[in-house]
Amino acid sequence: MHAAPADPSLIDSPQALRRLFATLGLVVLGNSSMYVVSVVLPTVQNEFGVGRASASLPYTLMMVCLGLGGLWTGRLADRHGLTPVMWLGALAVFGGFLGASLSGNIWAFGLAHAVMGFIGGSATFAPLLADTALWWNRRRGIAVAVCASGNYVAGAIWPPIVQYGIDSIGWRPTYMALGAVCGVGMLALSLRMRQRPPAIPAPTAGTQASAVDRARPFGLAPSQAMALLCMGGVACCVAMAMPQVHIVAYCTDLGFGAAQGAQMLSLMLACGIVSRLVFGLICDRIGGIRTLLLGSALQGIALLLFLPYDGLVPLYVISALFGLFQGGIVPTYAIIVREHFAPSQASARVGAVIMATLIGMALGGWMSGWIFDVTGSYHAAFINGIGWNLLNLSITGWLYLRVRRQRAITVA
Repeated sequence: MHAAPADPSLIDSPQALRRLFATLGLVVLGNSSMYVVSVVLPTVQNEFGVGRASASLPYTLMMVCLGLGGLWTGRLADRHGLTPVMWLGALAVFGGFLGASLSGNIWAFGLAHAVMGFIGGSATFAPLLADTALWWNRRRGIAVAVCASGNYVAGAIWPPIVQYGIDSIGWRPTYMALGAVCGVGMLALSLRMRQRPPAIPAPTAGTQASAVDRARPFGLAPSQAMALLCMGGVACCVAMAMPQVHIVAYCTDLGFGAAQGAQMLSLMLACGIVSRLVFGLICDRIGGIRTLLLGSALQGIALLLFLPYDGLVPLYVISALFGLFQGGIVPTYAIIVREHFAPSQASARVGAVIMATLIGMALGGWMSGWIFDVTGSYHAAFINGIGWNLLNLSITGWLYLRVRRQRAITVA
């Protein structure tokens, strides 16, 4: 194990690129459960005889634990390096899938996913985002976007595979096989993460960050700025969770079948990969806060389109648009933290804001199921998502106006 930090000359180097590819693979494997649980939701609901809100509970528990676990695994990575944290994550992913496959009720099923979120998924999300940001300078936005896109690569790859497994051999054997593949793969890739990142990241050139007072981000006390970012993260992801968590169940209710819904989810998340890469490039050009404002506005438009259109072809088109519009939002928060807060606080603050987005995903997944149980349809759930998106748009717009005002004062 390399105890000493890497030399700063390795920033933006071929070694950083190789590490980025390993990071991408870890995110794909470690976050598989985040999207698999959406595919299995209708089957589990029928087998355990529970309502839609209860069937959404495992996803909610997993996402809450994923957010909370990110704070813990991030501190472990800072102290011991990434490799032992990846080992723990691999064991948790394997054990979680195995435990879920053997569960006899929705609570045991949910507990298994909570373990996967708290240790497995969390080890391969916030710590890897923070680590990637330290290895890149000139292309930090696109590098973080590549890392974060592993989350959506997982969403594009695993849902159709798992749906095929459910139809062919049942969900329990499929879960066992998935746990073995992901666990072994994570153990192998973790060996590529032994080098610690450079201790002092190089200053960001050509971005807004150089003109920002990091002691008072957005002209606010750091705690106030973080509270607003976290509130915005919760709001945007409550809205984001509605289609991501419930598109398979929504298609089943409309009579199109779970297989069509799984394909829509896969398409949505495949487009999310493109979105994250494009938004990363946009971040490098216009900065994080303006990119977030753009993403929030586009996500709201996509959610609105779900209201009047529920045909099979329109849903495929809207799912693709939704993926293209919202995919780059979450990693943009990590860029905003790097641009507006002190570098020495970056890891902790990235973990906190990512935790807020995951809590939003958890809340949105459960809330949409609860609204469905109360109203008998997803129409009101989409309206609820639009309302939360407007809250995010308001917070982001206000922060952007404060940045513009700061710039005007500096120029004057």
